[in-house]
Amino acid sequence: MLYELIACVRPNSLAEVREIAKTCGMAVLNGGGVVRSLKNWNQQLLPRRVRKHQTYYERGHYFLMRFDSNPETQKGLRDVLGLDPRMIKFSVVRLGSKLEEIAREDKTGV
Repeated sequence: MLYELIACVRPNSLAEVREIAKTCGMAVLNGGGVVRSLKNWNQQLLPRRVRKHQTYYERGHYFLMRFDSNPETQKGLRDVLGLDPRMIKFSVVRLGSKLEEIAREDKTGV
């Protein structure tokens, strides 16, 4: 199944973001999945001030990763990200189960 991960990392350094993105990619690959794309969205203002791990954040460093994997690998990735203290927030969304379905939706706009 094709998934999309949008992650927001604390805005300390680009090295942290790279390390977390690499950890996510390796978790997908080790679970038998494939990373389709990885995009850096740089630092952006958060929609509202967020408190995470006893610290308030107004900015975060975002990245987007699209990957194919089985549901167990996706759950394992969510567990790893949830325990990482450098993460502010993240979201994993299933885009579809077959490439043909996703391509059809893109063409029709549905």
